[in-house]
Amino acid sequence: MLRVVQRELTRHLLEAAGLKVDEGHGGAVTLIQRFGSAASLNIHLHCLVLDGVYRCDADGAPVFIRADAPTDDELRRLLQTVVARLMKMLTHRGVMVEEMGQTYLTELDSDGEEARTLRPLQAAAITYRTAFGPRAGQKVPTLRGAMPRETAARQPLCADIDGFSLHAAVRVEAHDSK
Repeated sequence: MLRVVQRELTRHLLEAAGLKVDEGHGGAVTLIQRFGSAASLNIHLHCLVLDGVYRCDADGAPVFIRADAPTDDELRRLLQTVVARLMKMLTHRGVMVEEMGQTYLTELDSDGEEARTLRPLQAAAITYRTAFGPRAGQKVPTLRGAMPRETAARQPLCADIDGFSLHAAVRVEAHDSK
């Protein structure tokens, strides 16, 4: 999963720097955080990514080529690509299953009756949807989601798609040790 994210970020930076995929290398350090502040399962990645790429000059010495900052639309497209590739990879590996229009996690070693019964419940739980009854498949109302927002809470250089988010609004200068 981590490789998919880093590969797409590097591919974007190479394009932004005007290079082909095999003409340079990006760099990233990633921390995988598994739980949110309420100890709830909330897997997310924190990535520190170079704002450019390295390529070798004629003498073989690395040269840094800074990429332009992405636009909001570029960031949204990048996140769409990352989400699509992650879902494809997880489905291909058998971690995600798609049945009756819903995608959900599965247990790799389990295909018995109990697992088939629990899958829709898993899907409902992780997507905050009602599992049974007349409201089956509908979003569970929450206090946070039920209150109308006064203003659009959209930040520049931040994209959110189907529970995935990509934030590129924070920048750390090369010599900023803090």
